[in-house]
Amino acid sequence: MKRYRTWTLTDVVNDFWIENFSTGSDRLALGTPHHWSLRKRTLRGGLRDGIDLIEVDNGVLSYSILPTRGMSLLRGQFKDIHLGWKAPMHGPVHPRNVNTSDRGGIGWLTGFDEWLTRCGLASNGPPGEDVYTDRQGRSRRDLLSLHGRIANQPAYYVEVRVGLDPPYEISVTGQVEEGGLFYPHLVLTTTYTTVPGSNRVVIHDHVENRGAEPTEMQILYHCNLGQPLLGAGSRVVTPIREVSPINARAAEGIDTLETYAGPQPGFVEQVYCYDLLDDATGRTLAMLYNHSSDRGIVLRFNRQELPCFTVWKNTGAVEDGFVTGIEPATNFPNFKSFERQQGRVVTLPAASHWEATWSIEVHDNAAGVTDTLAEIVSLQSQAKAIVHRNPHAKYSATAQ
Repeated sequence: MKRYRTWTLTDVVNDFWIENFSTGSDRLALGTPHHWSLRKRTLRGGLRDGIDLIEVDNGVLSYSILPTRGMSLLRGQFKDIHLGWKAPMHGPVHPRNVNTSDRGGIGWLTGFDEWLTRCGLASNGPPGEDVYTDRQGRSRRDLLSLHGRIANQPAYYVEVRVGLDPPYEISVTGQVEEGGLFYPHLVLTTTYTTVPGSNRVVIHDHVENRGAEPTEMQILYHCNLGQPLLGAGSRVVTPIREVSPINARAAEGIDTLETYAGPQPGFVEQVYCYDLLDDATGRTLAMLYNHSSDRGIVLRFNRQELPCFTVWKNTGAVEDGFVTGIEPATNFPNFKSFERQQGRVVTLPAASHWEATWSIEVHDNAAGVTDTLAEIVSLQSQAKAIVHRNPHAKYSATAQ
């Protein structure tokens, strides 16, 4: 049996919270081949004042976790490769400074500057009024804001764990509650795990319905990248079964689906919905790599857990947010009622759960990029990609 050392940093139920914490290879004599560290602190000043930040450094890969913002990843670094993007704000932004109902329900964007953020849990996608009949036959009208609530909910429980035996795993776990009276009661338990010297972080998410009635759930992982991985000549590649632009604007860029231009002031975002090919166990992947084909980031996930994949291109001026999103999900980022009609909204019975395990890995050499491309080509050999030049009714409400 493997041994672990565990520390609790936040436990609201037991009224416990630590403002500052640190540990690492200099304190735990484990014989790890790489120097590693883990530190927790509270940010002060500006819009970020009061945000808890946990910084994990495994010796070559580092990342910062935001328990105050739904356990998002603020940014990362792999050797000399920055992971994340430059948002037009000085973040991270404390949830108390975000009014999600602003600007017709898109106020969520005023807090959006993370490398990885979750969209959900009761809903994601654009804002609007969701009119439907629930399972008890009751007529419901819910006003939904952009991408839901979870990204602006603070964790009520946080712990860190370090393996005392090889491979000396470093894990951070947080629990985030999304609920309220006459509202679905969902709890996200997420764990980030890495190994000293690894180019990889593994994400395990568990979403539980703690209510007494069935409830709907959606989750989309908004993994956002800017320079240096994103630039003129960068490419995003996946094993495609089928792909469709989400609207007429995205259709304008279908001939350059895989490639990116440099920053273009005034660029209007484009979104593409993918149905990916996978192996016999459901595993698939997607990669964004640079124009030199010697740096890339790879997402690996299972379509049985995350059946939908979206690419968001927002290559405007750097000052305005030069960024792309590569996004595994349970659904596509359409309005919830459309996704419900397509059978892409998860229903969780009382006391049941949904879970997924996926990973992010970073490569800083041509061999890593080439090997990943070979994996994608192998999966693509199963079928010729179907590329819809215009929005398809299966993927887009604008096609109806």
